Amino acid sequence: MKIFKNRFLPTLALTLGLSITSCSSDDSFERLDDDDPSTTPEGTELKGSLEEDRTLDTSETYNLTGIFSVEAGVTLTIPAGTEIVADTDEDATGVYIVVQKGAMIDIQGTATAPVVMRSSSAERGSWGGLVIAGDAETTAGVNATAEVGGIIYGGSNPEDNSGSIEYLILADAGAQINSESQYNGLSLYGVGSETTVENIAILNGSDDGVEFFGGSVSATNLYLENNEDDAVDWTEGWNGTVTNTYVYHDIENFSTAIEADGVNGNPTIENFTAVSSTGGVALQFKAQSGATINGLSLSGYDTAIDITEEERTDLSAIQIEGETASLEATYEIDATVDIALFNWVK
Repeated sequence: MKIFKNRFLPTLALTLGLSITSCSSDDSFERLDDDDPSTTPEGTELKGSLEEDRTLDTSETYNLTGIFSVEAGVTLTIPAGTEIVADTDEDATGVYIVVQKGAMIDIQGTATAPVVMRSSSAERGSWGGLVIAGDAETTAGVNATAEVGGIIYGGSNPEDNSGSIEYLILADAGAQINSESQYNGLSLYGVGSETTVENIAILNGSDDGVEFFGGSVSATNLYLENNEDDAVDWTEGWNGTVTNTYVYHDIENFSTAIEADGVNGNPTIENFTAVSSTGGVALQFKAQSGATINGLSLSGYDTAIDITEEERTDLSAIQIEGETASLEATYEIDATVDIALFNWVK
């Protein structure tokens, strides 16, 4: 695999308290070898439909030049250390990876060799990220159509398995379709509980870091840095669990650390630490959404909990540390997630 100096380490190091200059959306990977970046080796362009199982080659850097769709019945395997670079010369909304309903993805990153998916420009919102569609339940119904790409998702199998994602860095995603619809870093549409999502870093996005559209999938060890909309978002009755999440904001005008919307599937949030150096809203609940939250640590936010419906006075669906959420509480306690857990994001 071609070697790059990573542009994400500085901000993470600053969060750790080291005297290193923070990264910004203008930073970029520096090529350390003498290869001609315009050369695209045969077989390294990712675009179109994948209709048979494929394993990528970790010695290559892959160029994502359009929609790369893993079709039903097919598995895409991405070994540890593989890098996929989205071509930002194309329309950003037409450059993303989608794992269709009935397909599988196997991302085999490790702490020493994570899989990296990023854009060539290092500009936030310059590609569409990773989209996975499953067969689990969602309030949108069976065979619903996603707000992006006309993707079909949703069914009646809460234990549906769309594969495994381990040690993945996703950066620069969040392409905007219109004022109401955008791609996220990681979009999970009706994904089932047998799918593994562990050790994920989502950085420098222009929309949400991760969004759950129904389903029962759970996620463990999430690091979400400077995503302009919501770090973690859910809707359509998602009822999974997120464990060990660290959110970091040092940009202005982001939306929230958590946004919950729609019917309350009562998801569980275990150990959630969010830090902001620019104020803002930490947790926002829309409609009748709720959650069971344990181990909540907030630091630096102007508003801990925001309820968008003025008429909503019963907050019993939002349980924090075994009690009904309080709009007066700050939830400023010591971090419940150790930032060192994400030393691999480098």
